Amino acid sequence: MQKSSIQNKTTQVDNNDNTQSLSDNVCFALYTAGNALVRAYRPLLEQCDLTYPQYLVMQALWLNDNASLTDLSKETRLDLGTLTPIVKRLETKNLLIRRVDSKDERKKIIKVTPSGIALKQEALSLKQVLLAKVSITEQQIDSLRNLCLTLTDDLNRK
Repeated sequence: MQKSSIQNKTTQVDNNDNTQSLSDNVCFALYTAGNALVRAYRPLLEQCDLTYPQYLVMQALWLNDNASLTDLSKETRLDLGTLTPIVKRLETKNLLIRRVDSKDERKKIIKVTPSGIALKQEALSLKQVLLAKVSITEQQIDSLRNLCLTLTDDLNRK
């Protein structure tokens, strides 16, 4: 779906007389798809003793270990008020540690522990389990991801 199609769907929502059903709304489609994805992940993540937000934080750290809380917030798009308790829970699970930055004592640096590293392969393999459940191709998933990121960036632009 191109940007103009998204705008057309948004216009339909605003006019409301062109909308035949709730599923005609792009916002509804994104909302329900996001919920379905999180629900599909939940039983798989329970095997790793992670919630979906904890999984996002761990993924971000597996890609960029030794991140500051601010950097982690930007990467996961979770605000600091949401992120801080998640990081504390992951620290309690011995998956990461928080330490003071040697360059700036006001900053905390978050590092994955050996237990957190050991969890990486198991947790990242969950993507393949979910791919096996859907009928769309990896190319379509990549396209969908790019469209969602573009939509997010466009809507968050101030």
